[in-house]
This record gives sequence, structure tokens and C-alpha cells, in this order.
Amino acid sequence: MDSYQQTIKDFEEFLQTHTPQIDGFHPHFAQAFWEMLQNGGKRFRPNLLLAVVNGLNPIMTPNAFLPALALECLHTYSLIHDDLPCMDDSPLRRSHPTLHSTYGETTAVLVGDGLNTYAFYLLSLAKLSAQTKIALVQELAHNGGIGGMVIGQALDCYFENQTLSLEHLQTIHTNKTARLIATSLKMGALIANASDTYSMRLASFGLRLGLYFQIRDDVIDAVQEETQAGKPTHNDAHKNSYVNLLGLSGAQEILQKESNILSQEMQTFGERTANNLAYLLEPFFARI
Repeated sequence: MDSYQQTIKDFEEFLQTHTPQIDGFHPHFAQAFWEMLQNGGKRFRPNLLLAVVNGLNPIMTPNAFLPALALECLHTYSLIHDDLPCMDDSPLRRSHPTLHSTYGETTAVLVGDGLNTYAFYLLSLAKLSAQTKIALVQELAHNGGIGGMVIGQALDCYFENQTLSLEHLQTIHTNKTARLIATSLKMGALIANASDTYSMRLASFGLRLGLYFQIRDDVIDAVQEETQAGKPTHNDAHKNSYVNLLGLSGAQEILQKESNILSQEMQTFGERTANNLAYLLEPFFARI
């Protein structure tokens, strides 16, 4: 088995066996806290980080597991909150009932809060230099917060049922989706001690990749059924989506164009890293 494929397998085992320490006599909070992570998901953001570390400095790969898990915690908190009745009101995520559907809104909100802060606790435990850990905290806090995902979510919710320009749509999704994907790659570069120039190129690639993923998600919502997507679909009629703005064929055309550009660009990051990214991204570049 290729070393990166083994790394993905090892990280999944690490996640499944990791046990957060939660004190108290609450009857189900400890179970709810880790349930959504153990339910699966693509692990896309942590595996991007690991693709870079494994590609550039493989000896550092074990030291990257806690930062990778931190990314997955922060991303999962965002999904739990996104699914709440006050936002998307979704009953299904990762082919499982959403947390609020099983345990109620209060527990879902608090689990999301807990996963958000737990992400930074995990970064503090990583076997990395203090300087690297500070840089990782800065990247994740800014781009997972008001410098990225949170403001993107705020814009997305506020402008529902309003038609925006393509420029404004891209601003929303650059923040809501793309910045955390770009941060995943940049965090890998920081752990691997890559040059600033290389890190910036990776982050730029990640922003483009993040927008690609948002367009792809919009197309999936339009063409797939719930059982295929693992979450409710045909659910974006009131949202600012690429399909609603450009039409299905227009969104699909951009999707194919962007996949070609990304496939070419990732070859510039060195053979080992490019191979890792190609392995990870292959299923996402397939036609929907």
C-alpha cells in the first residue's frame, strides 16, 4: 500500500479510537460529542493536510495527526450548527440523523461549541514547535472564524431569497467553504516547514479547490437523491447557488473547466505531493 494511502487509513483509526475526556453525569453528552465524527464523512480537510505533510516531510506525518483531527473537529462543528433548525433545518448528515434530531437543539449547539474549542486544545497538544503551533492556531482561528467560514455563513444566511451577482456569490463561498480548504493545505505546509512561497501557492490552489467543491455541491443538490448524497438534496431553491444563478448546464460547464485547471495546477507541487493530491481528489473530479 502506498504510504499516503496508509496514512489515510492510520488517521481514520486514530480518529475512531481517540476518546475525548468529558466529566460529569450527563446521560448522553459524551456520546453525542463524538458521534458525528465517528459517523464518517469524507475527512477531506484533514486528508489534504496529511497529503502535504506526507508529500514534503513524511517523517512528520505522525505529528500531524492531532492538527488533522483539529481540522475535522472544527469542520464537524460547522456542519452540526449548519444543520440546526435556525439555519438549514436538516434531518440528515453523513447518512445519519443530525445531532439535533437525535438529542435536541440544546445538545447540538453545545456539542458544536465544544468541538470548536476542542480543536484548539488538540493543536496545543501537538508535538510541534511552539512557533508552528501558534501559526496553526492563527490560520485555523482566522479562516475558520470571522476571517472566513463564519462570515461566509452569515452572508449566506442573510442573503437567502435574494439574487446576488456572481461576484458576491463567489465572495460568500470563498469565505464559507474555500478558506478552510486552503487553510488545510497551508497548515500541512507549516507542519512540513515548507517555504512561504510554496505555502502561498498551496493556499491559492486551495481557494480555487474550495470554490470547485462549492459548485460541485450545488450540482449534487440539483441532480442527486438523498440516498446518494448522504444528506437532503433539492434543498437550495431559496439559496444563492451556482445552479440557481447560472443554470445546471452552466454550473456543470464551470465545474469541468475548473477540474481541468486544478488537475494541471497540482502537478506543480512536486511529484510526491502531486501524487497524494491526485489520489485524494480523483473521486471528486469524476463527472456527477
